[in-house]
Amino acid sequence: MIPVKDDILKAVTFKTSRSGGKGGQNVNKVSSKVELILNIAEAPFFNEEEKALLMERLSGRLDQEGNLHVVAQEDRSQLLNKEKTIAKLIILLKSALHVQKKRKSTKIPKAVIRKRLADKQAIAGKKESRRRPAID
Repeated sequence: MIPVKDDILKAVTFKTSRSGGKGGQNVNKVSSKVELILNIAEAPFFNEEEKALLMERLSGRLDQEGNLHVVAQEDRSQLLNKEKTIAKLIILLKSALHVQKKRKSTKIPKAVIRKRLADKQAIAGKKESRRRPAID
C-alpha cells in the first residue's frame, strides 16, 4: 500500500543545505537543496512483508541504519525541492512494491497454425511457378 502524502510527512525528516548549479549569488546564500530521509524499518504505514520487500529492492539506496535518502536540488526554491523529494519517494515506493504478475502460458490457436501453413504453401507454389520448366 502506497502511503498518502500526509502520512509520509509525519514519518520523514528533511535536511536542507546549499546546492550548487544555477542561481548566481543566490546559491551562496540560500539553502535550497533538500534531502528527505525515511527509515523504512520504523515507517508505520508498511507491514512487515512490505518492509522486507522494500529493504531488499532498495538495498542499494539505503545507508547502514536502513534510511532511504532522496535528494532534490533542481529548483531555486526550497519548497519546490521539498515537493519534488516527496514525489520522487512516492515513485520509488511504487516501483519497489510493484509485484509482477505471473505470465500464463497459452497455446497457439489451431486456426493460426493452419493459416501460417496455408500461406507457406501459397508462397512455395508462387516460387515453383517462377522456375524454368524442366526439359525431359
